[in-house]
Amino acid sequence: MTEWIAPTATGPVTASVRLPGSKSMTARALVLSALADGPSAIERPLRARDTELMAGALRAVGVTVDTGRDDRWTVQPGELRGSARVDVGLAGTVMRFAPPVAALAEGTVTFDGDPYARNRPMRPLVEALRGLGVTIEAAPTGGLPLTVHGAGLVEGGEVVIDASASSQLVSALLLSAPRFTKGLVLRHEGPPVPSAPHLRMTTHMLRAAGAVVDDSTPDVWTVEPGPLRGHTWEIEPDLSGAAPFFAAAMVTGGTVTLAGWPVRSWQPVDRLTALLTGLGAEVTQTGEGLTVRGTGALHGIDADLSEVGELTPVVAALAALADSPSRLRGVGHIRLHETDRVAALARELTKVGADVTEHPDGLDITPGPGRSAVFETYDDHRMAHAGAVVGLTVEGVGLSDVACTSKTLPEFPELWAGLVARS
Repeated sequence: MTEWIAPTATGPVTASVRLPGSKSMTARALVLSALADGPSAIERPLRARDTELMAGALRAVGVTVDTGRDDRWTVQPGELRGSARVDVGLAGTVMRFAPPVAALAEGTVTFDGDPYARNRPMRPLVEALRGLGVTIEAAPTGGLPLTVHGAGLVEGGEVVIDASASSQLVSALLLSAPRFTKGLVLRHEGPPVPSAPHLRMTTHMLRAAGAVVDDSTPDVWTVEPGPLRGHTWEIEPDLSGAAPFFAAAMVTGGTVTLAGWPVRSWQPVDRLTALLTGLGAEVTQTGEGLTVRGTGALHGIDADLSEVGELTPVVAALAALADSPSRLRGVGHIRLHETDRVAALARELTKVGADVTEHPDGLDITPGPGRSAVFETYDDHRMAHAGAVVGLTVEGVGLSDVACTSKTLPEFPELWAGLVARS
């Protein structure tokens, strides 16, 4: 791997960027389309490693997914069949959303992925599916590699899960639940489920496809059995993917607009706005998109990021460049993401000059004089984003592997370099 030197800004960044679609929405649209009773279209999807792997997983069980056009994918459901092997890569969506689909197929489907994928939490999902009558063989850890012995149907009913490690454990079951013979009553018991906005996205999209979902009782989700309709999905720009570009405006005192942002969104834009405003930015929404303007000041914050854990690396990078200390809380669950992001951020931000204290659920970050260093990315796209943000003002920050950004935004290096060149 060739080290990539993060470009340093020489002035305010002013730009309008148009980013690919949301990974989370694209993944959910693919699954709901695969289980529908007719064809679907996905407008402006994200084409990246995670979503290509999801499309491949669905093709493996008999679904026709045409990704030939960048701007419009089509999905034609088919009779679900097994006798397949699925590569999940390092994608939490694929390793969790696809096994319940495989349980509806006739035959066996085996799942495995990148080495670190075997460390990601799967046991609660495996045990829940077993509780619903699905036969699954899993590794001693309860996760990958695993084999689903599909019987062509899942009876469904009531099941309890501890989804405190990931909201995807809940979404995985909900997305397939309309196809269960008895539907699903899912109860969460345990510490709070993180990333609640992603659960709301799941229920919104289920309803858009015709499912009857009741989430009015906290930590209980009821999905009635019934058909899912074919649908045309309009995928929003990826809000988490936009975070480093907004950070560029904040760090340099510039202005960045995310073009194509919808007036009403299924993503946690209000939470992002509050965070960036707390850090010192001005955030506005107009017909042209969502705009973030740097005010020339970057302040430390005390923030609970439990609902938006994906934003932690970029927020931590901003905290390392701020004018006062920060405390980031509520993100113990991101230790189980693509890497242990809490520990990785503590190590790498310390290397580039910050004073960082690691806690079980977060970080204390005190800014310090920046210094050049190799910023390890750990095969994690969000870590690469954090390193790039620090490199805006700290010269000589080299990312060990910028290619890992292909997980969700393959064109990130070119977009980032072009953005900074306009400073």
